[in-house]
Amino acid sequence: MERKVKILGTGKYLPDRQVTAEELERKLGLPAGWVVKKSGVQVRHFVTNETSAQMGAIAAQRALDEAGLVFSDIECLVCASGTSQQEIPCTAALIQEEMNQSKSGVPCFDINSTCLSFVTALDVLSWSLAMGCYQRILIVSTEISSVGLNWGHKESCVLFGDGAAAVVISRTPQDETSRILASRMQTFSDGAHYSEIRGGGTLIHPSEYANGREADFQFDMDGRKIFRLTSQLITGFVDQLLDTASVKKQDIGLVVPHQASGMAMRIMGNKLGFANSQMMNIIVNHGNVIAASIPMALHEAIVQEKVRRGDLLLLLGTSAGLSLGGLLLEY
Repeated sequence: MERKVKILGTGKYLPDRQVTAEELERKLGLPAGWVVKKSGVQVRHFVTNETSAQMGAIAAQRALDEAGLVFSDIECLVCASGTSQQEIPCTAALIQEEMNQSKSGVPCFDINSTCLSFVTALDVLSWSLAMGCYQRILIVSTEISSVGLNWGHKESCVLFGDGAAAVVISRTPQDETSRILASRMQTFSDGAHYSEIRGGGTLIHPSEYANGREADFQFDMDGRKIFRLTSQLITGFVDQLLDTASVKKQDIGLVVPHQASGMAMRIMGNKLGFANSQMMNIIVNHGNVIAASIPMALHEAIVQEKVRRGDLLLLLGTSAGLSLGGLLLEY
């Protein structure tokens, strides 16, 4: 399971437009304090005229700058997102275009496991690095959730924000210790319809939108059912992941969880036995940015010096499917 992979640089982008809890309470006719109590989000960011590719390109360039690299140093560009800019082509190709690298020939493709897309991409692509297929890879998670929210579902629509994050990874030099120790993913499709957007694909074609099926094209989530199923599975899942690498919970310097909701992260941390100081939490001023949540939180952990080289990190989350995913790495 171990792979010699190193994170060289990270970057993020947030739209300028900030949407506060108070603004949403006025919009939805909710009492003061309701949004923060239910979601843990005080401020989230919504796009004005940015596209997913534009946001992803900015985050990607910032990650390259942080790594001291230029685009020509990259051998593969992957978009790991739960939302796409359009059905065809892949968003990664559109990010390449936005970076003015249309003639570069660098391969581009997307990986989508919704909120776990970044963790999945890091896991899958690390094997390509380990096998020598590539030397350096750029992973970008860019999400616009604001356009697909159902404002009639108060408990879900107040959770989400827009934005992008990017990470550059490479093979680890011989004299360094950065590595992925273990990874794990499980899917339990009895929860497949607890979180979904039914319209837009071949099941409900976009031409059906105007035929009274608008709700099928908006985000639909049953948070209670997701929480109940996740609670039954998460402890055993994490224990098995750590056992694979012979790592104890107290050895982990920082847990970087999917920023699902403030309440979900608190309960998850307590249930798994992690101290508050071990949990990276940025939801209060970012919201749930789908697959970009984990790389954004990782970026902030590095910027805020909450993690240093040699520390053990656990990237952990759940996603529609219903899936659980985790990756243990030495930064």
